[in-house]
Amino acid sequence: MKSLIYPLSVLLSTIIGVGFFALPWITSKVGIWTILFYFLFLGLIVVFLHLLFAEVVMRTKGIHRLPGYARLYLGKWGEVIASIVTIFSLGGALLAYFIIGGMFLYSLFSPIFGGNINIYTLIYFFSGAFLIYFGIKSITIIGFVSVILFIVILLTILGEGFNLIQIENLFKFNLNYLFLPYGVILFSFWGLALIPEIKEMTSGKEKELKKIIPLSIFFVALIYLFFIFIITGISGDFTSKDAISGLKNFLDNWVIGIALFFGILTTFTSYLTIGLTLQKVFWYDFKMSKNLAWFLACFGPFILFFLGLRDFIVAIGLVGGVMLGIEGVLVILMHSKAKIIGEKTPSWSLSLSKPLAYFLILILTLGIISIFFQ
Repeated sequence: MKSLIYPLSVLLSTIIGVGFFALPWITSKVGIWTILFYFLFLGLIVVFLHLLFAEVVMRTKGIHRLPGYARLYLGKWGEVIASIVTIFSLGGALLAYFIIGGMFLYSLFSPIFGGNINIYTLIYFFSGAFLIYFGIKSITIIGFVSVILFIVILLTILGEGFNLIQIENLFKFNLNYLFLPYGVILFSFWGLALIPEIKEMTSGKEKELKKIIPLSIFFVALIYLFFIFIITGISGDFTSKDAISGLKNFLDNWVIGIALFFGILTTFTSYLTIGLTLQKVFWYDFKMSKNLAWFLACFGPFILFFLGLRDFIVAIGLVGGVMLGIEGVLVILMHSKAKIIGEKTPSWSLSLSKPLAYFLILILTLGIISIFFQ
């Protein structure tokens, strides 16, 4: 049981990130039926792609990042594309984190100290950049504890606002936002980068991966739906893009304050983890100096913010729809090669027919295209 629970909790806490804050606002635009369709459709695709990548990992000696696996099975061109995707995915996630982190800081402290949202975003960003420079690391256990705190806070909000929930708030539909959930939900379900580590946690019991991966997506979906039901059900048309600040019109300040503090804590620890990871990509994989790696990791996303990309839903939509879509295509291509030239025999294997592979590639490609029509 331990071989299942621990890796499941780690994968679960890693997948739940900044994306879930966007889901209530999107639901207020497209309705719960559209969200359920995307959850089911994309959830199945994500599970399958993660299982495919798990098989690639099991067929390969040693532990690599996505660019390393792409180099082994697709050659130099695969490594280059995977490296670009990794950089922009992590950079886009960093951008989204400090945008929404600034929103939380602003909502919590501006009634006391005043100031505009850009000032609070800069405080959040420079605090994170400072800690990343000195190598301050968030602890893995914090992620799992955050999930528990998140559920406790949700139950608190539910207890305080249960009588304010209006079911009709969940069934509104605006055709103009039909494709908006795609990239955000794909981003919110994605945990591919952690699969090699999860495989190591199940060493000797790799069959557990076939349970861990679908269970993690299933539980993530349940938590997200619970969050959507509470937040959108209470705030309706007043649902904010960050999910929390829009509740100010309905709940007591102490509840909002706790929720905002939780939002700051969880986004900031994730921001540090992703920032350190991106710094190491530049430092170790691209052989840059530590200072230059830090500068590019932190200030690359900040330049995008400075140039006007300040909507975190747009940021995660682009990362999810475009970068993770490309990542999914690479996984499909790597899987077919790993079947042929993989160095190890896995404890289990998936059958991926050519028609199914082409169908998945088509869906991911259409998803990439759809991002530019939102």
